[in-house]
Amino acid sequence: MSSKPVDFQHAIEAIKLDVLTANTEGFRQELPKLFNLFEGMAAEIMALRLENQKLRDENNRLKGEQGKPNIRPQTKNKDISSEVERRKIHNKLKKVRKSKAKKHKIKIDHQKRLSINKRNLPADAVFKGWESVVVQDLRINIEFLKATYYSPSERKTYRAALPLGYEGEFGPVVHSMVISLASDNSGMTQPAIVSFLQTHGIFISAATVARILSDGLDPLFHQEKNDIMQAGKAASPFMHIDDTTARVNGKNNYTHVLCNPYFSAYVTLPRKDRMSIIEVLSQGAELLFKFGEKAFELMALMGLPKKYLEELQKSQTHLILSRRELNCLLDQMFPNPKQGLKSRETILEACAICAYQDSPEAVSILICDDAPQFKLIASLLGLCWIHEGRHYKKLTPFLPASQALIDQFLSDFWDFYEKLLAYKEASSSIAADALSQEFDALFQRTTGYEQLDKRIAITFAKKEELLLVLKHAEIPLHNNSAELGARAKARSRDVSFQTRSPEGTQAKDTLMTLAQTARKLGVNFFDYIYDRVARRYLMPSLASLIPTSRLCPNSS
Repeated sequence: MSSKPVDFQHAIEAIKLDVLTANTEGFRQELPKLFNLFEGMAAEIMALRLENQKLRDENNRLKGEQGKPNIRPQTKNKDISSEVERRKIHNKLKKVRKSKAKKHKIKIDHQKRLSINKRNLPADAVFKGWESVVVQDLRINIEFLKATYYSPSERKTYRAALPLGYEGEFGPVVHSMVISLASDNSGMTQPAIVSFLQTHGIFISAATVARILSDGLDPLFHQEKNDIMQAGKAASPFMHIDDTTARVNGKNNYTHVLCNPYFSAYVTLPRKDRMSIIEVLSQGAELLFKFGEKAFELMALMGLPKKYLEELQKSQTHLILSRRELNCLLDQMFPNPKQGLKSRETILEACAICAYQDSPEAVSILICDDAPQFKLIASLLGLCWIHEGRHYKKLTPFLPASQALIDQFLSDFWDFYEKLLAYKEASSSIAADALSQEFDALFQRTTGYEQLDKRIAITFAKKEELLLVLKHAEIPLHNNSAELGARAKARSRDVSFQTRSPEGTQAKDTLMTLAQTARKLGVNFFDYIYDRVARRYLMPSLASLIPTSRLCPNSS
C-alpha cells in the first residue's frame, strides 16, 4: 500500500500517449506508466477507504454507538510469512534419513509383583517368568509425621525437620508443577493452574501460585540464567536477536530475545533502542563509554551536528567514562534539558558501542532483521532472508500483470536463496564471486512495476549484510531462532497480559529462559525444576551442557 498520496496530475502529464496516432512501439513504451498510475490510484483508494471507515467508527463511538465489527473474510488471508518457501527449499536440500522408532523411557519408582492363585490354574501350568506392564500414575499429597519432643527444663519444643524442598505447605512436586505449567509450552494461566491443582486435591490459593512464580522464586534460577547467557555467547561466533512488546504494570515494555542454537534468553526493558540492545548483550553489567576516533566517526555517521562533534574532538580524546561521568559532561554541553535530546542520545550510543566492541565478550556477528536499533553494535551484521522476502509478499498489486511480475521475481528470489544454502554446504571463493554477481543481476533488474522496483532497490542496498554468509558460511540465512523465541513470549503474553512488578518481570524472563533453553538442549524441564526445588542437584546445570567450543552447527 502506498505510504504517501500519488500526484495523479503529474503522473498523467508524464504519459505522452495519443491513442489515435500512437504506434505499437509508443503503446509499449507508455503502457508501464499507465499500469503504475493505475496501481497507485488503487492503493490510495484502498488507504482512503480504510481511513474513512476508521473515522466513521470513531464518530460512532463518540456518539455512544459501536463501530464496524472486525469480521474476518471467509477466504484465506494472504500468507506473508515466507516460511512456506523456506521449508520447501530446506526439505528439498537436506538429506533423507531413515526415521528411527522412538521408545519413551519411563522412570520406574516402584515395582510390585502380581501373583496368580495357583488353585485357579490347570495342573500342567508352567511358570514362564514375569511380564512387564508399566502403569503411570501421579501422587501429590504426602503426610509427614514429625517426631516432637518437649524439654521441661529448657521449656522448648523440638521437632523433626522436613526434607529439603518441603518447606511451607507444598512440596517440590507442587512447586515444580506450578513453574512448569506456567513457563513451559503448556502456558497455563494462573487461575487454570489453581483449578488444576484443586481438582487433584491440592487446596492452593491464587496468591500462593503467584508467589511461587515471582517473589518465592529461588535466586539460584536467576544465577543459572546468567550462566546460560555467558556460556551461550562463548559457544557461538554469532547471535540471533529480536524483540516483542510486553506490558509491565500497565506500561509498554519490550522483551528482547537473545539466542543461538544452544540457548534462548529473555530480557524485558522499558525501551528497545541501541542502549537497551547493548545492555542485553552485556547481561546488565555497568556500561562504559569510550571516546576516540572510532566514536567520533560513529557520531558523524549517526548525524551528530558538526558543532558538537568539533567540540568533543577538542575536549575529549580517548577517555573511558562511566554513565554518571558522561552524564555530567553532557549536562555541561546541553544545560537546557529540553534541547539537544537527539544529540545527547547519539553521543551516548556511539561511546557505548565503542566501549562494548572493545570488551572481550563482545559479539562479533549479530543476526537480525533490519530494524535500526540492531545496527552498528556488532562488528558484522547478518540480515534475515526470510524477513526480506516478506516485504515482497506484502505488495498488493491490483492488476494481474503486476501480480505476475511479483510471482516471477519471488520465484527467482527463492531460487537464489536455494543457491546460498548449497553454498553453505560447499563454500569456495569462486562460488562466492559468482553468487555476488548473480545478486547484482537479480537486484538491479527493472520490471516496470514501480512499487516492486523500489523494493528491489532497497534490497540491493543491503547487499553486504544479506551476503555476509559468503564470508562466514557458518552463519544461518534467517533469524527464525529469535523469531520463534519471540513467538513463545507472544503466546505467554496472550495467556498473561502483563506482569505487575519488576520482580515478577524478572522471574518470568528467567523461567522462560530456562524452559526454552532446556527444550533446545533436550532436557526435561519439569525434571530440571524439580531437581533444583527439591535441593537434589543431581542434574547438571543447563549452562554446563552448552558446548565450550565456538564451532557451531551449520544452520540453514
